[in-house]
Amino acid sequence: MARRRPRTLLAMAPGLRSRLLDDAATRRLREVADVEPGFVLADYAGPGAAAALEQAEVLLTCWGAPAVDARALAAAPRLRAVVHAAGSVKQIVTDACWERGIVVSSAARANSLPVAEYTVAMVLLSNKNVLRLREDYRAARGRRRDWRGWYQGHGHIGNYRRRVGIVGASRIGRRVIELLAPYDLELAVYDPYMSEEQAAGLGADPVGLDELCRTCDVVSLHAPELPETRAMIDRRRLALMRDGATLINTARGSLVDGSALTAELTSGRLNAVIDVTEPEALPADSPLYDLPNVLLTPHIAGSLGNELHRMADSAIEEIARYGAGLPFLHAVRREDLHRTA
Repeated sequence: MARRRPRTLLAMAPGLRSRLLDDAATRRLREVADVEPGFVLADYAGPGAAAALEQAEVLLTCWGAPAVDARALAAAPRLRAVVHAAGSVKQIVTDACWERGIVVSSAARANSLPVAEYTVAMVLLSNKNVLRLREDYRAARGRRRDWRGWYQGHGHIGNYRRRVGIVGASRIGRRVIELLAPYDLELAVYDPYMSEEQAAGLGADPVGLDELCRTCDVVSLHAPELPETRAMIDRRRLALMRDGATLINTARGSLVDGSALTAELTSGRLNAVIDVTEPEALPADSPLYDLPNVLLTPHIAGSLGNELHRMADSAIEEIARYGAGLPFLHAVRREDLHRTA
């Protein structure tokens, strides 16, 4: 099959290229694309931008790339494809792109893998009551010598037949269910777009959101950020959760009523693993930084460190397919954006 090297332009936040593209990825990118890997646009009005955009057929983007709006498209008459080496394209791909017929690819699948792995780790640790046992151990400071004494008051801990609820059968949510399948857990899922047959195929019980909150030991959020999902875990649904249950949020902070969650966590009734908040970051006086029943992290579940290379490899292979005249494996469709992250 004939293969050509489309003229490709990089656009992303300053300093990100060296972390995204290691030496091997850079060599592979040069094999499949006519590209200058050292030239990266952080905005479309910077030095050299006009000449680069005029020649570009493919835009390789990542976090911090400016939106490809009508003005950018006017400066890029040959642009035919946007390949995003990260997850959501909503902040980059505008209506003007779809109206021109730009084809779009995303590395959302590659970025979903570390989020799912992180979630599984947090589910298993949460059911072992790690946060509270750590605090007990820290407080005792060696005064208690019999290891069996640590479990007094923690007889309910463990992962045997615990019920885990997945909110949102997204790409990440489905992967979490797959990874949890080998464990002796009961899995429940809530997703308004999923049929009972689809849920059964994943090995999870399809339930309503209220029932999921009421019956699960761990509730893990994987729904997209949409107007209808804002504060879907509100004061009432938090109150439905079992005493000692854990809420895991690796999706978006807007899915949870932050003040209601803070009240529940401050009372000590619930536990939480919070990787995303609204706003990011929380104010310095937020009690969530110091609560012993909260693991608060700065949006680390997604791709970090060498995991960025997985997204780069995915994007580069999409450019190779484009150059070979093949459709994208991870194409983004305009009609799906209303229900995706």
